[in-house]
Amino acid sequence: MSVRLSEGAIAAIMQGEEVNKPVLQVINTRVIATGTGPPRYRVLMSDGVYTLSSFMLATQLNPLVEEERLAAWCVCQVNRFIVNSLKDGRKVVILMDVNVLQAAAQVGGPIGNPQPYNEGQGQRSAAPAGNPAASKPQQQNGNLSGAGPAAPKYHAPSNQFGKASAPSAPKTPGGSQIKVVPIASLNPYQSKWTICARVTQKGQIRTWSNSRGEGKLFSIELVDESGEIRATAFNDQADKFFPLIELNKVYYFTKGNLKTANKQYTAVKNDYEITFTNETSVVPCDGAQHLPSVQFDFVSISDLENKPKDSIVDVIGICKSYEDVTKITVKSNNREVSKRNVHLMDTSGKLVTATLWGNEAEQFDGSRQPVIAIKGARVSDFGGRSLSVLSSSTVVINPDSPEAFKLRGWFDSEGQLLECASISDVRGGPGAGANTNWKTLFEAKSENLGQGDKADYFSCVGTIVHLRKENCMYQACPSQDCNKKVIDQQNGLYRCEKCDREFPNFKYRLMLLVTIADCLEYQWVTCFQDTAEFILGQNAAFLGELKEKNEQAFEEVFQNANFNTYEFRIRVKLETYNDESRIKATAMDVKPVNYREYSKRLIANIRRNAQLG
Repeated sequence: MSVRLSEGAIAAIMQGEEVNKPVLQVINTRVIATGTGPPRYRVLMSDGVYTLSSFMLATQLNPLVEEERLAAWCVCQVNRFIVNSLKDGRKVVILMDVNVLQAAAQVGGPIGNPQPYNEGQGQRSAAPAGNPAASKPQQQNGNLSGAGPAAPKYHAPSNQFGKASAPSAPKTPGGSQIKVVPIASLNPYQSKWTICARVTQKGQIRTWSNSRGEGKLFSIELVDESGEIRATAFNDQADKFFPLIELNKVYYFTKGNLKTANKQYTAVKNDYEITFTNETSVVPCDGAQHLPSVQFDFVSISDLENKPKDSIVDVIGICKSYEDVTKITVKSNNREVSKRNVHLMDTSGKLVTATLWGNEAEQFDGSRQPVIAIKGARVSDFGGRSLSVLSSSTVVINPDSPEAFKLRGWFDSEGQLLECASISDVRGGPGAGANTNWKTLFEAKSENLGQGDKADYFSCVGTIVHLRKENCMYQACPSQDCNKKVIDQQNGLYRCEKCDREFPNFKYRLMLLVTIADCLEYQWVTCFQDTAEFILGQNAAFLGELKEKNEQAFEEVFQNANFNTYEFRIRVKLETYNDESRIKATAMDVKPVNYREYSKRLIANIRRNAQLG
């Protein structure tokens, strides 16, 4: 099958005319190194009359070259392209969408006898004023007069695709026309450009101070139909644009510095990012509500186990459970921030812990188990694999997307009955995947939990069958951050060796050893202050007073605490003392049994065992 090239298309493109899906031949491709980003490919193309080396392949089309589908002599149809003008006036044609019509092996060589295109070739000469005879060009051998062969005039169909994906020549509120280019076409070689984009993420203003000085910045993420890009404003530009730019609104953005994006700090799929300058302008746009909102590239929760530490990913999951807000102090600036862990589950049956910070942590409501989509979460190796929501991340609750609808339907029909396995519990910390990684005591022992170099954590339902009240309390240092045992000086004072001080008083601390059991096994567990007080139903100070004044009442507290059933969060670790190694189990958290969730887990186990049988 012979394919006819679109003769004259190259001249028409370079002269700014509308060209619809031209058919061109690839003469050669050449890779251009871009440092840390993906390679760019420069393409020499022919329309049968002219050749032009100013074609660049968009990075999303790189596989065409790498898989040798777009090779020398192949014929292709260019469905979408962008023409960019560089600072020196040269033009570059960015190929956005290409279909290979004939493979190189089928063509075998160049079509026609094309000549290199030079600026101005193929253009009809203008007649000098007052010389009517010059209005008609002279033809010689069928060509227009002038140096070199002239291309046939390319006539585009009426339903043309212009050089930009945005509507041509939109107007600013002032009435002036501007040329809009798509985000995908932006590159550092452009000096003047305007994009029309929606703001899908807006961070707070952050400050920094180091040896080079101090300053402030904020970042936004922009999306149009062709792609997305990150933009950052510093110092004066941050003060200027922060109050003007609103989340989810559409604006015209004109001028700014483009540089290679630092992939360490963003999940935005673009090789470049924008820095606002003194020449940057931002103008609201009311006529582009069709632009997409946040763009996600979701990763399955099960695949997070294969992601390297500090990777930036997009995830979506059901909020299976969540923890209360806690306050922590940041060491670098001694500032107190809010923190909340949520546990997300998807159709892979795996569960991951994601940490929310600041206002998002305080305002989050997971009571109805919403679908949560997170763009730009950072992967951590704390506790197996966990996620942290950054200041640059975007969190969407119950997003209006097919992925969210599918996940909700799956969870409501079957997912809620599954006993999910947490990837945040492989070597977790005390809060990692709270009340997840459910085990029976027999399973915990048979799987040799705690035998590794680091502690393991699991959750179980157990009944207290014995409490050892001997040595369950000790007199501790009264300092707020010290729980060291004090020495009675027998003179009304108590000495703390750690603080190197003597105090006139002390505080009681609990260190309670209990035996818990389930249907298959039992385990000795150490409970410190908070968990011990919860089990005994009294605080340490009151128990200390009872022990001194009313031994019978003290005994009754322990009797009443026996044979109660709780949910335990247990840390297990192999420890060696006097050359003897044994597993030490510590209760990190104790809660009343949530029988609704407990029943769901039992039902899921019954169904799974029935399938195995």
